[in-house]
Amino acid sequence: MLRARVIGTGAYVPENILTNHDLEKMVDTSDEWITERTGIKERRIAGEKQAASDLAYEASKAALKSAGLKAKDIELIIVASVSGDMPLPATACILQDKLDTKKSAAFDVNAACSGFIYGLSVANAYIQSGTYRRILMVGTEVLTKFTDWEDRTTCVLFGDGAGAVVLEATEEDRGIVSTKIHSDGGMWDLLHTPGGGSRNPASKETVKKRLHFIKMKGNETFKVAVRALESLVVETLKENRLKTSDIALLVPHQANLRIIQATAKRLGLPMEKVMINLDRYGNTSAASIPIALDEAVKTGKIRNDDYILLEAFGGGLTWASALIKW
Repeated sequence: MLRARVIGTGAYVPENILTNHDLEKMVDTSDEWITERTGIKERRIAGEKQAASDLAYEASKAALKSAGLKAKDIELIIVASVSGDMPLPATACILQDKLDTKKSAAFDVNAACSGFIYGLSVANAYIQSGTYRRILMVGTEVLTKFTDWEDRTTCVLFGDGAGAVVLEATEEDRGIVSTKIHSDGGMWDLLHTPGGGSRNPASKETVKKRLHFIKMKGNETFKVAVRALESLVVETLKENRLKTSDIALLVPHQANLRIIQATAKRLGLPMEKVMINLDRYGNTSAASIPIALDEAVKTGKIRNDDYILLEAFGGGLTWASALIKW
């Protein structure tokens, strides 16, 4: 049976750094308050002219170089993002043009912070079916351009960045072992951007009401996330007849350190087996897992034959996992 194997990883974050101390000058907050509640110390901010595809392009080049491939070797490009260049066309198509690969297909996936894993599940299915052999999977976000810098409960959370992986078909006993995706649309209002779509098209009124910024009910989201992620990991391990101790590294969505710690504690997973970098990048939504995965690879936290578990929770609400044998 064919499996999708990660043969290259890459990431890119903008140069501009916004620290908690910088935020103290902008809103009524403090470094202590932000760190205690989120674990975030700083985040990266895209330049005025940088869009999601620009960040994705840099991450994709790095992933292709890591894989030893050229853009022309890619048959399909999938981009996960909620902050794409524009509503139409797909950011994946813009990325395709930047990479100058005319023969590949390209489309976007929108599952908020779970988007990268949702995309992996699609890519894995394409490879298992034999439809494609090499796929570029990218998560890219410029959430700070949709952040309300007057709302101290949300402006401390988000950052910009992109991460990418190159997947290749293999018959070896390694690669993506399983993916699990879930959603509950009944809780869509816990995390959303109300303006700019067909429900509330852009107008002077929607701008005045600040409807084009991210809205979040933090406490409710926290409670649901911890329960959902615990259940998700248990489901993934049981399905694959593995124990928590079999997992070499957990790469969670980098949203909130307390959520990550609570999930690890409930599972009995030591924190040294958990990849953390949200202190430096904040919540980069669909980009957070590929950025963290790339860092884990480059810092030697992942070895061949390790079981790596990716898990995420985000707006929709959505949650998802991917089990990979490296």
